[in-house]
Amino acid sequence: MLGDFGDRAARVGLATRPDFALVGVLRIPEIQISPWVSLSRRIAFAIGLLFTAATVVYLGRAGYRDNTGDELSFLDAFYYATVSLSTTGYGDITPASPEARLANIIIITPLRVLFLIVLVGTTISVLTERSRQAFKIQRWRRSVRNHTVVVGYGTKGRTAIDAMLGDGVQPADIVVVDTDMVALERAANAGLVTVHGSATQSDVLRLASVQNAAAVIVAANRDDTAVLVTLTARELTKKAKIVVAIREAENIHLLRQSGADSVVVSSETAGRLLGIATTTPTVVEMMEDLLTPEQGFAVAEREVEPSEIGGSPRHLSDIVLGVVRDGDLIRVGEPEVDAIEAGDKLLYIRRTAK
Repeated sequence: MLGDFGDRAARVGLATRPDFALVGVLRIPEIQISPWVSLSRRIAFAIGLLFTAATVVYLGRAGYRDNTGDELSFLDAFYYATVSLSTTGYGDITPASPEARLANIIIITPLRVLFLIVLVGTTISVLTERSRQAFKIQRWRRSVRNHTVVVGYGTKGRTAIDAMLGDGVQPADIVVVDTDMVALERAANAGLVTVHGSATQSDVLRLASVQNAAAVIVAANRDDTAVLVTLTARELTKKAKIVVAIREAENIHLLRQSGADSVVVSSETAGRLLGIATTTPTVVEMMEDLLTPEQGFAVAEREVEPSEIGGSPRHLSDIVLGVVRDGDLIRVGEPEVDAIEAGDKLLYIRRTAK
């Protein structure tokens, strides 16, 4: 996750760069359409331009002179439009008969357009793509709010995103930050916004609009990188919830001091499940069920309903595990939650569709 000095120097001031300079660093996913659909749209647009030009010429036909001396017909106007838009109207060779002009419109002009596409199509496509990406970046930076920034698109980062998508979070509300272009390509193919750079740099996180984010997930490969990313993220935002995954439990206090709201120790959690599986494998199966939102059961949180205020969480139809009061989790059974209060949230088990 930590880049070299040259990479850091090159990325200073990312947040202040113009939008067109961010193409390739910040990538907004595109809606995939068939190449034939795209080609058909371009052809239809070109035909529309031809008809527009022909109509303009025909309406002002009194100001045009035909070398035959006849008044311009719409066919003449359409012919004039085609040779004019294709920049070939030199006037040295002029089809005189309607049949010749019709052949020029139907056969010669399409061949001329195909030649232009082959000659300059690649350059136009590149320029158009960069302009479109710059416009999308500008629009995204102005509108993005309350999204989730995921630092690291390895196994932990991908699994976290899969869980969020399973809970109904839209791909457009997730931004992935990583230094690995291969990982970012996979994220972009999944419809996620991506930022190329080291999340230890404040400019990279600003580019991901972490200051407007609702949550930040730090799934770095190293604990020291996770600490530095957490410090940088917390410096930029005071309101976002920061969740961090680390390998060693001894680093929990460092993450807490750095501003992390929740810390998950991946190695110890996996070790506990392995130990439980040797004696009670069905417990592990149930835990996997609870952690998989697509089917079976899932742990969820909801607001307290007015009719539930004053009652005990143990008497509800839902299986309540705890009550969140003033941001603190109080487990069911504690005397503080014998009566539900207004503003509480319930942590409960809900059934999901199979």
